[in-house]
Amino acid sequence: MKILTDLTSFYESRPSFVTIGTFDGVHIGHQKVLKKLVKSAKKNNASPILLTFFPHPRMVLQKEVGIKLINTIEERIQLLEKTGIETLVIYPFNEEFANQTALNFVRNILVNKLNIHKLFIGYDHRFGKNREGDFEHLKEYGYTYNFSVKEISKLDINNIGVSSTKIRNAIENGEITKANQYLGYYFMLTGKVVEGRNLGEKLGFPTANLSIKETYKLLPKTGAYIVKSTIDNKVIYGMMNIGYRPTLKGKHQTIEVHFFNFNKNLYHKTIQIEILKFLREEQKFESVQNLKKQLKTDKQNALKYISGTFID
Repeated sequence: MKILTDLTSFYESRPSFVTIGTFDGVHIGHQKVLKKLVKSAKKNNASPILLTFFPHPRMVLQKEVGIKLINTIEERIQLLEKTGIETLVIYPFNEEFANQTALNFVRNILVNKLNIHKLFIGYDHRFGKNREGDFEHLKEYGYTYNFSVKEISKLDINNIGVSSTKIRNAIENGEITKANQYLGYYFMLTGKVVEGRNLGEKLGFPTANLSIKETYKLLPKTGAYIVKSTIDNKVIYGMMNIGYRPTLKGKHQTIEVHFFNFNKNLYHKTIQIEILKFLREEQKFESVQNLKKQLKTDKQNALKYISGTFID
């Protein structure tokens, strides 16, 4: 997959079949659209292209809202590489870009830069300044500039019943199982392992402390989770706590992962954590001993889940 952030030197000898969107989450609905695009492109000896944006438009146009995203841009690239898209265009989104008319966007980007032959678009997609462009506009522009428009129907999308907003809400509520079903893969966190206060080791549960540099990355609600990671090509299971460690008088939120049967030094390494299941809410225990007892129970429940014997 070619990744472009600039279309100055873009050239494609074959017809371009294009879809547009932020695709945050690359969820099962997105995957369905991309599958249709790729299948049609292959059938017609065309090039399947995804035009996406970064930063997310709402990060630029609604700064006060402070939207958090399901994927970092690196995670989004990682997921899109599996879809069969041949060219990923990550177009820089800024206020100048947002203020161009729908016609200018179609003419300057889709026609003049991407040499578009067919556009795949959701039934409710809007674009251009003040979101003035819609499906009817696109059909008119297609007639003018000689490209066809394939609408992904409302029925197609609603049958799946999924959206990035639904997934964000599920993650924020700790409904990881539901989020994973909508995503079609395990929700992930990617970060660098940093040195902590070694409090987990003193409790008999040494942890890798994860630091995520992207402040826009959505985090699950505080609590304990069952997780897994692939380290040195080996799948390692564990449990993760996101929260403030109230029993240990923590002052700020941390992400700590205790891996089972694993004792390698991970300091300064970047790892990816896949979140399998929510275990329990974060709570303050009366004593450190009670915390240790709960951690042992968490581990037992996690191991039962991994072996397939855990019952909610």
